[in-house]
Amino acid sequence: MNVLLAGGTGLVGRAFITLANEHAISLTTVGRRVTGSASNELIVDFTALPALPAAEVAVCTLGTTIADAGSKAAFRAIDFDAVLAFASAAKEAGVRHFLIVTAIGADARASAFYARIKGAVEIELADLGFARLDILQPGLLLGERKVRRPVEQLLQRLAPAIALLTRGPWDRYASISATRLASALLTLCHEKSPGVFYHQSPELQHLGNKG
Repeated sequence: MNVLLAGGTGLVGRAFITLANEHAISLTTVGRRVTGSASNELIVDFTALPALPAAEVAVCTLGTTIADAGSKAAFRAIDFDAVLAFASAAKEAGVRHFLIVTAIGADARASAFYARIKGAVEIELADLGFARLDILQPGLLLGERKVRRPVEQLLQRLAPAIALLTRGPWDRYASISATRLASALLTLCHEKSPGVFYHQSPELQHLGNKG
């Protein structure tokens, strides 16, 4: 299986590369910076992507926050424009199965800008017509980031207490480790059934145990 990955320098992307290497997956990273962990790496400008190598599967873990990006426009450029540019180029390269990590609460009609952009990109991806599209909507991601995010670090420290609140009808908001989410991505890469599939934390935890 040949896999394209965008977002390899991020928390989930780095975990996915590690797992792909352990499972001898043929992986090509597509990004603005070298990951230093993948054997095949393309350094690109997402506003002018070159033709990508042929692959069956593409995984997108691109994502930032408005605070890290610096503005709403910069955030949209990554979480919407770059994601769709990668997806379109992947489709041109023959990819039939696309996987994207968005977030719980993603909704194109949401009042919150972050959730609205995440929801809008999900709709656009579905319209591209991949044979299979997996949309992963995790809660809080747990793991050590290269970039400090004070609010997220605080929430990670509070994760055990938050876990007590995210049970039953609230379990879709439960946190998940980046490694577990990457494992869920790897498991889903092998799925063949056509269609558009949404996955939230309870299912992602289960899928992550299989990877």
